[in-house]
This record gives sequence, C-alpha cells and structure tokens, in this order.
Amino acid sequence: MRILNLGILAHVDAGKTSLTERLLFNAGVIAAIGSVDAGSTQTDSLALERQRGITIKTAVASFVVGDTTINLIDTPGHPDFIAEVERVLTVLDGAVLVVSAVEGVQAQSRVLMRTLQRLRIPTLIFVNKIDRRGARYDETLAAIAERLTPAIVAMGSVRDLGQATADFNPFDAADDRFRARLGEVLAERDEAIMTAFVEGEAALPYRRLRRTLAAQTRRGQLHPVFFGSAITGTGVAALTAGIAEILPAARGDPEAPASGAVFKVERGAAGEKIAYVRMFDGAVHVRERLDFGRAKAAKVTAIGVFDGGPASPRPTAAAGQIAKLWGLAEIQIGDAVGQPRGGGETHYFAPPTLETVVEPIHAGERVALLNALAQLAEQDPLINLRQDDERQVITLSLYGEVQKEVIGDTLAVDFGVEARFRETTPICIERPIGTGFAADRAPRPLLATVAVRIEPAPPGSGVTYRLEAELGQVPAAFLKAVEDGVRETLEQGLNGWRVTDCTVAMTETIRYRHFATASAAAHRDLAPLVTMAALKAAGTVVCEPIHRFALEVPADSLAGLLPVLARLGAGAQTPTMHGAACRLEGEIRAARVHELQQALPGLTRGEGVMEAAFDHYRPIRGPFPVRPRLGADPRDRKEYLRGLARRG
Repeated sequence: MRILNLGILAHVDAGKTSLTERLLFNAGVIAAIGSVDAGSTQTDSLALERQRGITIKTAVASFVVGDTTINLIDTPGHPDFIAEVERVLTVLDGAVLVVSAVEGVQAQSRVLMRTLQRLRIPTLIFVNKIDRRGARYDETLAAIAERLTPAIVAMGSVRDLGQATADFNPFDAADDRFRARLGEVLAERDEAIMTAFVEGEAALPYRRLRRTLAAQTRRGQLHPVFFGSAITGTGVAALTAGIAEILPAARGDPEAPASGAVFKVERGAAGEKIAYVRMFDGAVHVRERLDFGRAKAAKVTAIGVFDGGPASPRPTAAAGQIAKLWGLAEIQIGDAVGQPRGGGETHYFAPPTLETVVEPIHAGERVALLNALAQLAEQDPLINLRQDDERQVITLSLYGEVQKEVIGDTLAVDFGVEARFRETTPICIERPIGTGFAADRAPRPLLATVAVRIEPAPPGSGVTYRLEAELGQVPAAFLKAVEDGVRETLEQGLNGWRVTDCTVAMTETIRYRHFATASAAAHRDLAPLVTMAALKAAGTVVCEPIHRFALEVPADSLAGLLPVLARLGAGAQTPTMHGAACRLEGEIRAARVHELQQALPGLTRGEGVMEAAFDHYRPIRGPFPVRPRLGADPRDRKEYLRGLARRG
C-alpha cells in the first residue's frame, strides 16, 4: 500500500476545510459532510474553531484511494496561524493549494505558493467555488499564472460557471486541443518531448504525456490546475484521482534506524502529551525506549497510526506513516525522533512581528495563567512566552489580533483563566552598524579567556558564527560553550531586542597553562560580557517590522482613504484604476496594520479588500524603543559578575 502525506493549504475562506470534508465523504470515511458555518466539520474539532468558523490547529485525517493511503493534513488559512503551516511543511510528500474562483489569488495564497516552490513540494492547485456567483475561469487562470506561477496547466473546463449547476469536465485523451496544450507545456521542460514536436511527432502517446506530467509535477516544475466546488462535489473526484496519480508516494527505508519529526503536540483527556510524528525511515514500537530532541529518551507507551480513517492503535509506526505517540512527556514540536535527519531548525515564514503583555484579571490566578500559557507554548513555540519575574510581566509574541483573541478565548474556555491583554506593540530587531572587538582574560572569578569580533552582515542573513583562531588543544566543550553564550546574549542586544544580520568571529586562540583551572561553564558565563562589549563598540540600530499592503477599493472612496493612510504613516504608491475600482499598494508599520484593517470597511462602504504581509525591517528614526531585559545584564560588568558570584 502506497502512502501519501498530503497538505491542504489556502488563504482563509477559500474552502480548504470544506474540501477536506468532501474528500473524506467521497472516500467513505465520514457518513455526512460537515459544515464550517454549522461547526460540524471533522477536522475543526476545537470548540473555538467551530465557533469562529476557521481552522486554528492542524488536524490529520486519512482515507484510501485505490492502492494509496492518503494522510490528509488540514492547516489553518488565517495568516495569524501561519506557524501551524510551517511545522507541517517538513512532513509533506505533496500539497493541494486551494484558490477561490470568486476572490481569486489572495495574499496568503502567494506566501504559501512561494514557500511550496522553494521547498520543491509537489503541488496541485484546486480552484474552488465555481458554483458561486462571481466565479471566474479564464481570469482565475490568468491570475494564477501572473501571481503564483506560470508553470500551470488546466486539467478541465467548467460548464454553467457561477451557477448552482456548475460542473467540471476533465480533459482526456480524446481532446486534441488539450493534448496539444499539454504537450507544449511539457516540452518546455522536457527535451525528449520537445524533440518529438520538432520532428513532427505531434501525436505523442497520451500515456507518455501523463507520465511526464506526473514526473514534472513531482519535481515541482509544473502545477496542474483543477476546478470544482467542495460544497456540491463537482470536480472533487477528478482532483482525488489526480492526487493519487500525479503526486509522489512517501519514500523511506523500513530497515534503516528509526527517524521521524514531531509536527504537532496536544494534550489528551487526562492531560498527557500526545506527539504527532511523521516517520521518514525505520519504525517505532510500543514499549520501546525512544531517543528524541536533544539527548532525551523515554518509553513509548502507546501508538496510534492513521491508516484510512482515524488513528487506530498499532504496535508499530513504520516509515512513511503518520502516528500519534504517547509516553514522551518531555517531547516538543520540532523534535527529531530517533535518528535526526540533519539540517537543523528552519523557518520558512517570517517570525511574529508583534507582542503583547498578558495578565490575569484575578490576581490570584497568576500561577494558573502561567501554567496554561506554558501548555499553549508546547503547541505553538513561536508565541515565545517570556516571563519577567522582577517586574511580574508575561509577554507573548503574536502574528496578529485574531491570534490574541483566540488565545484569550482558549485561556477562558479550556483553562478557566480570565486574562486581559495590553496594547499590541511591534517586535523590533537590532543590527550592528559597525565593527566591534572585545576580549576578556579576567582570571577571577571566571577562569577563562574569550575574544570576539562582531560586524554587520547583509539584511536577512541572520547570525553567522565562525572560528578564526588556531585552536590547538582547546577542548571542544569550551568552544561550544563560547558559541552558546554568544548566541544567547544576542537574543537581547543593547536595547533589549534580538540582534541579527551580523557575523561573530572568535578571533584569538584560548591558551591555558592548566586546563584544570578552567571549565566550559566559565566560558559560557564570560561570553555574554565579551559579546556585549563588542556590541557596544560596534553600535546597533533598532529596526521595526514593515508590512507590504495592497488595497482594492471603490475609486470614489480614495479621497477619504488617503488622509487615513497619511495619518497612519503609510507610504503609498500611485493608485491604479480598473474601471470603478482602484488598487493601491504601499508599506505600513506592523504596529498600524490592525488600525487600517479596522478603518477600511467604514471608509469603503464595506467593499474594500486588504492584503498585508511582513516585508522587511526598517531602521527607526529618533529615540530607539527599549525592551526590558530578562535575567542578568552583561552591560554592567560589575553587577553581572556579582550576580554570578551570588549564583555560585
């Protein structure tokens, strides 16, 4: 039995969850199709998902098509929950990107498609809602080619577009125009087919064209486009057949050592941790002691495997399968299971650009709030729970206001804790503006020597750490301790923000008369002092997150909209007119995006549409905002050393 781990991705409200329901219904997994509006869908099982009508957490369902078991992973479409999508990308064999035939290509569609292409994840495109008024065929294909990728081929035509009777008619071998079009598209990326056309072999065997279509799709070179309606079911059978035929099955060596990745963690009815794992190689067995994360291990007490329905108890989870594992109390999202695949932690989307302070409404519930937030951080590490014990402040990172609302509702509904949030503020970064060097050879109380140089690097490059000294017989543990100390220190720069886009070099050999007088811990403790001193010498600039926005509004609303954009500090380009509509693009500070979203309906009679996504960081003019520090402050050498002495 082949296994295909399939992601369903889309911009919010494109019909992704409805498509999931239809696929499960057609396969006989569910007896009736649930409704997003009624809150009765299979994969949106959380009370808040049913209440809000949006997907918040990733869900897994499974069905069988022929000889293929398809593990379908339904992901959130709202950009505030993009972290859920990011974790899923690492475990997919293929994907279906859902686009609305009415709204067309939207902001999140473009973000997702760029990432799918960058990762070379084989992707089909399903244009949904062909039965809805305003649905478009040619215009949607043109928008996909222009805004997503030109490497597409339509797999059928639509009859009665925009009506309840709309139907999808798949092209087949008897359609000469389709064969010709398919051949042309395939020839652009296949020399053999190009040669056949040049030599006049126009009537290539249809089977060969289909095999080449599948091969190019599996390499991420081509994206077949299907049309249909998840609500009426038209076109879904053709999509299902395309998924099984065109997308690749999971690959893995069942005889190799166990290797997998955790992409979701949830709590069971008794509060126990349940890890969702994609197995790449080997197998995991019940009662086996399993390595995971960094030097952690525990006994697997139960296994549930997705195999043509809900997860069922199994003694083993094998290569290619998605399984739920019990018994691993310390496991976290992103942990490798068994043998790590290599490559380290990777982020495909921009990190959260906003943060907020959260506090309990009832003072006596602070501990309960912290415990609840700790469990939410297990499920979404990017909320970056920060606790300042000295100021009694708890801070969370956010993608947007909807995420904040959902966290508040979750705390109240699932944990019985009422919380309030302060105003959302942007998460800035710091970048070095010069080169700084520092060395510290203090014999007491730190029996160590550390010397580093910090210099700017191109925007978006992150932090690069390297060794430039002859290391001699310096223990590897000392070198690793210095690097860990440097990286940890850069999480809070001169103004308290994460320092990035820089190169840090260890510049001098560490020499000791007796290694017994030093320790790895001493090097780690000294690294913050040296790093901060080098950072002071270099200087930093604080940069705030900037979003790129696009507005489509009635042309007659422009006069009232432009002053609001000016008040919010948004920079707009020259408007583009399209009949009675107007398109306006520009940049706006992340801190003001929500205000613009709230103002838009009133300014445009409810007809305005806004797309916004993080674009870059921009240096702040004027006084830099300062983020309160957590822990010891290495900017003050004497106080920092006194703190270490007290700790020791």
